[in-house]
Amino acid sequence: MTAGLTDPASLQKLEETFDPEVRFRPVLPGTGWLIAGLLFSLSMFHFYTAGFGLLRETTHRGIHMAFVAALIFLVFPARSSGLTAPPRASWHHPGGIGLFDWALAIAAVTASLYVPWIYDDLAFRVGNPLASDVIMGSLAILVLLEATRRTIGWALPAIAIGLMAYAMFGRSMPGILAHPGNSWTSIVNHQYLTSQGIYGVALGVVATYVFHYVLFGVLATRIGLGRLFIDLASALAGRYAGGPAKVSIFGSAMFGMISGSSIANTVTVGSLTIPAMTRLGYPRHFAAAVEATSSTGGQITPPIMGAAAFLMVEFLNLPYASIILAAVVPACMHFFGVFWQVHFEAKKLGLRGIPVEELPNVREVLRRDWPTSIPLFVLLIVLFSGFTPYLAAFWGITACVVVGLTNRRGDVALGFLAMVVLADLAGGLSEGWVTLLILAIAAAACAVSVTRDRLGRERLAEIGDAFVVGAKYAIAVGAAAATVGLIIGVVTLTGVGFKISSIVTTTAGVLAELSGSVLPAFLFDAKSLTLFFTLVMTAIVCILLGCGVPTTATYIIMVTVAAPTLGMLGVEPIVAHFFVFYFGVLADITPPVALAAYAAASMAGADPFRTGNTAFRLALAKALVPFVFVYGPSMLIVTQGFTLGNFVFVSVTCAAGVISLAAALTGFALAHMPVWQRTLAGVAGLLLMAPGTTATLTGLAVALPVLVAQVVTARGLRAA
Repeated sequence: MTAGLTDPASLQKLEETFDPEVRFRPVLPGTGWLIAGLLFSLSMFHFYTAGFGLLRETTHRGIHMAFVAALIFLVFPARSSGLTAPPRASWHHPGGIGLFDWALAIAAVTASLYVPWIYDDLAFRVGNPLASDVIMGSLAILVLLEATRRTIGWALPAIAIGLMAYAMFGRSMPGILAHPGNSWTSIVNHQYLTSQGIYGVALGVVATYVFHYVLFGVLATRIGLGRLFIDLASALAGRYAGGPAKVSIFGSAMFGMISGSSIANTVTVGSLTIPAMTRLGYPRHFAAAVEATSSTGGQITPPIMGAAAFLMVEFLNLPYASIILAAVVPACMHFFGVFWQVHFEAKKLGLRGIPVEELPNVREVLRRDWPTSIPLFVLLIVLFSGFTPYLAAFWGITACVVVGLTNRRGDVALGFLAMVVLADLAGGLSEGWVTLLILAIAAAACAVSVTRDRLGRERLAEIGDAFVVGAKYAIAVGAAAATVGLIIGVVTLTGVGFKISSIVTTTAGVLAELSGSVLPAFLFDAKSLTLFFTLVMTAIVCILLGCGVPTTATYIIMVTVAAPTLGMLGVEPIVAHFFVFYFGVLADITPPVALAAYAAASMAGADPFRTGNTAFRLALAKALVPFVFVYGPSMLIVTQGFTLGNFVFVSVTCAAGVISLAAALTGFALAHMPVWQRTLAGVAGLLLMAPGTTATLTGLAVALPVLVAQVVTARGLRAA
């Protein structure tokens, strides 16, 4: 298996196996050119509007939806057999694609553009739709559900269908869930003609932000930024105990900055780190679990964080910089927890690092690839200067094109960065004429490089292909977001979110009352226990929902339903959003549907279920840190009542708890740990991670005998 891990075709096939969002059907050459042209047009539409101004909200979202839905029916087959069947052209399969799929693509375009077309009369039709509105709305819903089924499976469409049935037949629901019910006309009106359904905030965020950052990630990887990150991680961490595993952690953390996909991270970074880990002596399932766990951190690592950061901007009405700042410490805690378990495992197995002569040289890596980091710097500079995320993505994408077409020439890359910085300082970065001037200068430099270099045409073709692939990778999330809009529409139409919140808080209160009679009162009061059980139930639902629904969709659904519940218990909105987001991401490595873990297991030749269990164990910090920042919100920095002292206290005690838990789970710290030491270390770790002076002091007291015993044992072993 390891022999083929570096083959791009094998890696792409592996990614398609475990990620339904990239399972594209084979097509005939002519049809392929048509699809590529449409995908390229979609990328250029978003690239242009990001730099020169978005269209009217409904029009922008409608055009995006028309492209996305139509392309899905051309790119994704109706059945899995279409992934392997060779395409054949005939009268009922023009271009190798069935007439039914062509009809669905046309219907998708028509239904998506209908609302922007009637926009001037829309205010008079909302609440009193015409028959044509209901017909087109029904068609849009059916087409959207089928498009989503093709890209990510039945789970999300089934939820949407079930909730729309609930909206219609509310009179038949039991107890608190009962409501007067709605006609199909009123449902279509709400879902199609208002901004509360298909054309709501979920689709808007994908069309305005997410698409651009998916495209940026693909371009940044193509020009070599991913290779720079992986080589730097190898050079800096590879020589230490368990070196390849630590390379996996740091490489995945840095690679995750430009890619929000857990499976893509696993396949890309794992192709290098998993063979190295198994060759060094790590068990195969452990090597695969390390890579899967590290790669899922990509979705929580600033500055991109998949799509969640941009959704938080819209839901919370906070600056993007605030979301990024809040994400820093929890993300570090995740990788910190994985690092210590890997370190203790290496010491336990007696594993050494990679020989220095086999590692890349830092100076050589930087000399060769440093220009590839310029696009990331450009993106961050524009982003933290207060401009919109999509304008930052525009300049980041432009920088990728410049660096790629000039063959990573350092002088050109620095020149482009200098122009952007000077325009930023002068306050003209959002001016159209300044943008055109910078683009003209950059285009001239690219043209000179492309025409003078014999490989210039290849670089131009590769950049063009990146625009096609970026759009191809983004269309699935567009369909999922629009379907999530259907779910949000039912919640706003029926008020079911607050009813579910009431059920959850009542159940949590009963559990808290039962537990309060057993647990010590000086550690847990009734309010804290109620919040704790609410968090546990929310976390379980997030993980279960995430088993069949993409992280972005899971996050939106749970924020819509669970955020009001947590808000009723005094949890700040940004804290609630981060809590449900973290547990949505955790589903990628939580059996029985741990797709990232299964992809890594396939690469390592390991047992998938055992890999998933180990990955979940390695990610325990990610599972516990959300509880920490709910009870100690200062960890997120931008919360109300933040103080530096409280931030330091919560972060330091959490880090100490993570180390203690890592030792308990591994069974090794300074020496092998017997059962009593592992038990005490685990209890101490949980107490240290629980914010509060009493819990911290109790945790230190519990950990002290373990620490003393470990020091004595380690000294004895050294003396022997």
